[in-house]
Amino acid sequence: MPFIHKFIPGRLPVTVLLLHGSGGDESDLLPIGSAVAPGAALLSPLGKVVQHGARRFFSYPGADGFDFDEVRTRVDELADWLTTMPVDPTHLYALGYSNGANMAAAMMLLRPGSIAGACLLRARAAVTPAEIPALSGAPVLISAGQHDHIIPASASETLAQLLTRAGARVDIAIQNAGHDLTPADFSLAKQWFAKRY
Repeated sequence: MPFIHKFIPGRLPVTVLLLHGSGGDESDLLPIGSAVAPGAALLSPLGKVVQHGARRFFSYPGADGFDFDEVRTRVDELADWLTTMPVDPTHLYALGYSNGANMAAAMMLLRPGSIAGACLLRARAAVTPAEIPALSGAPVLISAGQHDHIIPASASETLAQLLTRAGARVDIAIQNAGHDLTPADFSLAKQWFAKRY
């Protein structure tokens, strides 16, 4: 089944894959995407999992953490769908927030090459693959909140280490913030996307 989504063409040969957080939808990140990556095409799917009435890309972790098999299934579902869309994976960069950022990181680790890089806002590792992929310098920006009680900065740092081990070129920033995004996140993201052009 295809994803409900919104697609806005751009004037630049870059597409931003917008992956919303828990409880979000396919419209949530469109204003942020157009602000931080002006001129890029925007592709924004709606997460298919509904948990406690909120849309997500995969379920919230239980007592034993994330369900690896579910994450793998959801990653494959999204990555396969992307191959049907009019986007070039070598110029496709994710902008994800919270659950969406976790999905983007999982895509890089489980389906390397499905996206060219990612800007991860409040992210942690949902999976640690048995075999670490070769990400060959893929650019990644992680922006964590020092006072984030949902995804602690230490969890973002662990993800940064995992992606670095896989060969990604990772920049990480710890903001004086909680889980909510701030102007500093958007400024950092805009600088990062400018380098992708």
